[in-house]
Amino acid sequence: MNGGGRGRGRGRGRGRGGADPNANILPPPPLPQFDVAQLMAMQTQILQGMAATLANMQAQQNQPPPPPPPQPRDKHREFMSHKPPTYSHSADPLQADDWLKAVEKMLDIAQCNDREKVMYASGRLEGYATDWWDSYTGAHANPATITWLEFKNHLRSHHIPAGVIKLKKKEFLSLKQGSMYVSEYHDKFIQLSRYTLEDVADDEKKQELFLEGLNGGLQYQLIAHTFPSFQRMVDKALVVEHKLRELEDRKRKFNSPGQSSSSTRPRLPMPQGPQQRTGMQQGQYQNQHFY
Repeated sequence: MNGGGRGRGRGRGRGRGGADPNANILPPPPLPQFDVAQLMAMQTQILQGMAATLANMQAQQNQPPPPPPPQPRDKHREFMSHKPPTYSHSADPLQADDWLKAVEKMLDIAQCNDREKVMYASGRLEGYATDWWDSYTGAHANPATITWLEFKNHLRSHHIPAGVIKLKKKEFLSLKQGSMYVSEYHDKFIQLSRYTLEDVADDEKKQELFLEGLNGGLQYQLIAHTFPSFQRMVDKALVVEHKLRELEDRKRKFNSPGQSSSSTRPRLPMPQGPQQRTGMQQGQYQNQHFY
């Protein structure tokens, strides 16, 4: 009986003294109340969002595919399309410099880098120039590091000797027109002036050198004038030369044998018949006298 009483007491104690686990749980809040206008606005907003999403999807589908990546440029093909000249050897040392300038312009158009310039330009060398380049690269510690500036400097130093430049400078400073036309003298003047650019850098000095080389007649016609530029003086020299040659042609025609007889007053021929007859009569008289 004691056991039974203890059991009932423990059971009743737990039932009265234990806390309800659901006692602290708050009831859910009441659902918000929407009227018809609010519900319609929410529905409209949802539909607009769906429509925008569909429009974006359709726009992405209708867009053209992205362009392909650009193809790498063939700079060597572009360089060769300009038909770059070749160089081997020339009696005129400045031909090497002309070749360098022409090739460098084409390399710049093709937008070649420093290394490409050396490779493409050296590929246009022929004959003697190729032998020089092969010898130079063979003795170089690292030919792959040769820059474009190094290439130009060594090509000029080898193919444009300083001694030849000095001789060409002397030839320019002693240049005379002689039997050349003004146009021929001008071309020769410009060609040789490239060897001594410091002497023709000033336009007034250039005019003075050109005038000193002209023949005397042209010098006298031009020396009293002042010209605004070298080219204006050359133009005037060409005009004066033309006038002087016209004058010489007129004098030559005037003094020629065919023209001199027509330009002077003609002489009347002496009558030969009566004189002959008079002589014959005198002879007859003499004969008759001797007889």
